[in-house]
Amino acid sequence: MYLGVLSVAFGWAVLFRSQEILLYGLVVALLFHLAVLVIEEPSLRRLFGAEYEEYCRTVGRWIPTRPLPELPRKS
Repeated sequence: MYLGVLSVAFGWAVLFRSQEILLYGLVVALLFHLAVLVIEEPSLRRLFGAEYEEYCRTVGRWIPTRPLPELPRKS
């Protein structure tokens, strides 16, 4: 959802060639990032613990990626 909002804001900045809209998009991006770091991630860590930590290790924060396959463990 955050990336969708930012895509629209930056798209408008390009479409209208507007530095003001670009600045707005940058400020909104910064506020989104701070909200994720200060509010969302700590709440998810408290709620899900180690499971959320593992999720964070395998998935990017802002750019979605496919999790890497697990390598077979040596016995």
